[in-house]
Amino acid sequence: LGEMMQLAQRVEGVYRGEYKPDGMNLGMNLGRAAGAGVAGHLHLHMLPRWIGDSNFMTVAGETRVHPEDLRTTYERLSRALG
Repeated sequence: LGEMMQLAQRVEGVYRGEYKPDGMNLGMNLGRAAGAGVAGHLHLHMLPRWIGDSNFMTVAGETRVHPEDLRTTYERLSRALG
């Protein structure tokens, strides 16, 4: 869990540098019933937020607050994370 939080802090810095969000939502899923897909699996979601945007659930519903296709997002974040 400590390593996951260290990585989350690194990713937060990348998001802030690339997208200039006003805040972040963090959410963790543990186990199949919680949406992790595999029993005992823990994962973390980190979503940049801006004042005036819609709620974070629209990210899962394919409504983009930030007008950027997923390929571009992948390339930007991959480059920034090195």
